[in-house]
Amino acid sequence: MRVADHIVEARRERIAEYLRRHAYASLKDVCLAHRISEATARRDLMTLESKNRIVRTYGGALAEYHQRFPTFRDRLQDQRTPKRRMALAAVKLIQPGTTIYFDLGTSVHAIAEALDRRPVPDVKIVTNSLPVANLLTETGGLRVFLLGGEFLPRQSALLGGTARNSLDSYSIDLAFFSAEAADKRGVWNSQEVIVDLQRAVMQRADQSVFCLDAKKFARQAECFLAGWDEVDMLITNASDEAVAALTSVDRTLV
Repeated sequence: MRVADHIVEARRERIAEYLRRHAYASLKDVCLAHRISEATARRDLMTLESKNRIVRTYGGALAEYHQRFPTFRDRLQDQRTPKRRMALAAVKLIQPGTTIYFDLGTSVHAIAEALDRRPVPDVKIVTNSLPVANLLTETGGLRVFLLGGEFLPRQSALLGGTARNSLDSYSIDLAFFSAEAADKRGVWNSQEVIVDLQRAVMQRADQSVFCLDAKKFARQAECFLAGWDEVDMLITNASDEAVAALTSVDRTLV
């Protein structure tokens, strides 16, 4: 029996929204989430791609938003001086003999650059960021562990269920994160697939530190990540007044 056009359109809209929130989904993910056959899922994805709503890949699809997301290389040039100042404050928190998690993002990559210049002995690095892993692999005194997962090229990071499950092998002393936005409620990020892994890391880390430049304050992004009561420390170049308007969390201003 032929399905009514409005039902098909509504389903395709739900698929597009699902991809927008998750950035990437396999064909199996689409089938399970929307209770449709592989043949139907393929037709829906082809139609959405023809309307420039998504980008099909081998075995799945990416949200069109993902294609517009600035590349890591492009983002690396943004706010470099403030990020370097925040990195110098952050790297002082790293102690010998600890396990440190480095999130994706250029603010956290700046911390890795600072650590590369002034290594701390006997430190284990866990990361889902390919640029961080590449940078610190040759740094003396460090052991680097890269999480598995689906590689998203514009983020230059490994994400998804495999990355999350990889965390079970590690006990994390200190985790460095970045995010897209912060308001009175807490911190926000751009995509559910990123937030999902960040939350999992925060649950395993003894201390969670967020590095946020001033332009991220008093804003929201697509996905809520964590309340301020879950953040152990904030490192920022925002003014004391701007930070105090949002939170009383322990903070380092640079």
